[in-house]
Amino acid sequence: MNVFTAEGLAKAYNEKPLFKGIDFSLGEGQKMALIAANGSGKTTLMRILAGKETADEGRLSFRKDLRIGYLEQDPVFPTGASVMDCIFEPGHPVLHAIGEYERALKQADDLDPDHLQRLTDRIDALNGWDYESRAAEVLGKLGIHQLDKPMHLLSGGQRKRVSLARLLIEDHDLLLLDEPTNHLDLDMIEWLENKLKRMNKSIVLISHDRYFLDGVSNMIVELENSTVYTYHGGYAYYLEKKEERETMERATLEKVRNTFRRELEWMRRQPKARTTKSKSRQDSFYDLEKDARGKRIEDKMQISMQMSRLGSKILELENICKSFDGKDLLKDFSYTFKRGEKIGLIGRNGSGKSTLLNIIMDLVRPDKGRVKTGETVVFGYYSQTGISLPEDKRVIDVVKDIAEYVETGNGNWMGVSQFLNHFNFSGSKQHVYVSNLSGGEKKRLYLLTILLRNPNFLILDEPTNDLDIVTLNTLEEFLEGYGGCMLMVTHDRYFMDRLVDHVFVLDGSGGVKDIHGNYTEYRSQYDAALNDKASPAKEQKPIVESTANTTAAKRKLSFKEQKEMDSLEAEIAVLEKKKAELVAAMGSGLEHEALQRASDEFRSIETQIDEKTMRWLELQELAGA
Repeated sequence: MNVFTAEGLAKAYNEKPLFKGIDFSLGEGQKMALIAANGSGKTTLMRILAGKETADEGRLSFRKDLRIGYLEQDPVFPTGASVMDCIFEPGHPVLHAIGEYERALKQADDLDPDHLQRLTDRIDALNGWDYESRAAEVLGKLGIHQLDKPMHLLSGGQRKRVSLARLLIEDHDLLLLDEPTNHLDLDMIEWLENKLKRMNKSIVLISHDRYFLDGVSNMIVELENSTVYTYHGGYAYYLEKKEERETMERATLEKVRNTFRRELEWMRRQPKARTTKSKSRQDSFYDLEKDARGKRIEDKMQISMQMSRLGSKILELENICKSFDGKDLLKDFSYTFKRGEKIGLIGRNGSGKSTLLNIIMDLVRPDKGRVKTGETVVFGYYSQTGISLPEDKRVIDVVKDIAEYVETGNGNWMGVSQFLNHFNFSGSKQHVYVSNLSGGEKKRLYLLTILLRNPNFLILDEPTNDLDIVTLNTLEEFLEGYGGCMLMVTHDRYFMDRLVDHVFVLDGSGGVKDIHGNYTEYRSQYDAALNDKASPAKEQKPIVESTANTTAAKRKLSFKEQKEMDSLEAEIAVLEKKKAELVAAMGSGLEHEALQRASDEFRSIETQIDEKTMRWLELQELAGA
């Protein structure tokens, strides 16, 4: 049974069609991903499904009594509302009752037992304690703890996480998710991916995270040239079938063009026939001309750029220390960069990734230590904040101020107009004033201005945010051929896997580990290490750390250290077992007070496991195992 069916939908803005005459539907339990270049109408189509906008033409029908939840890119909340107000909305009887119960518990000095009992009875009557368990898990995993904090004091990323939490706690039949992974760290993204994958709900999502799309979706709907293409499979399947479709279209288009050239010669040779018996052939010619000049399928072009000469001395970090508000972010971190290295930074939000980048760029001073930069190093720094572009200039003029031509991978040159087109600034968009660009388009243009200045050391802080998948693929191809050094922070696992040689893992308490391999290889080794510690009888398979990292010299463990490492293995196994028991208990319908105690203990155990695991890994590295 279909959850919804769209027939002949059309939408245009300022007479520019976004899509026209599109048909698609979603069945129960299906998880659909919408894919398209920026400006093609993905978010508009999502808003039409959510009832926030109406289509110009067509019909949209939903299953009766369908409960729809919509995650917007920039959610809006009531003025003066707190986090708790926005998560436990008054309109939902169960969530409202739980919210009232949470408020009553917080009034420890003025607790009314009778009022608390009435709330408990109400939640019992509504069978609402599973919501409480769900809320505890979601809020903990998304890092939402200050429930009394006013929403207007939260950052944009925190507000998005509150909106996502509300959606996951509520009970919907259809989830509409517009960029749900934005502002989430890697652990949160992987948790959300697994949660959505297990949900027996219908989902429509927009995301530039290709691993997330492949993990969650089982159906891809692509908007291209105002047309919709449907693929029944995940993202990897979509890539394969899209390539097959475009190969067939290229072959068909080439045949049409060959026929058109022959007919064009005939038209030029037969001026008199145009008013007599060849009228039908003339009509066919004009139809053929329309097809031949219609859709263009661009061949992929490898693009590289000139790079400033890079000397033998590049960048040295010597015993860098930095803390904020008493929390260590970097502690005695040292590293010497080598030519051509591409390194990814991994760590939870607030672990110090952006701080390290800012220290290298001399925007933040370390508490201790030195940064020594080679004389030939030319940095290209893409920051999440501080985008500076001339608002009164057109897009093409901004780029021409930097370079008139760009070198391609085969040694030829292309004009900046063609280069902009490759990065999805096509046609009239190149002559739009910067002030009229969207936030995502400004970020994309700012990134291009950095790449075109010929840096030999790129520092990229979340370069993939607000980029569509088409532009992401182009950027990846561009950076794969880049010969300089590169240090990046990104929550896009696919992007990192494709580009980095090794990763710096920041543990949030000052430690930085240099791990050989990309993100997936690191994660695989890390998970294997956790599994081995949970089963002490198995042979240990520690993460391989780079010998270039001077922060941990390998040596023989002392008797005390060896005893500590053996003890940690047993302690972690016990904690993992206790954690599994708590998960089972929380899902079995505990009374509220018992559930709250179990939830608190669960969070405490998770923290202990993380701390003991990091210490175990440190000892493993010291031992050189």
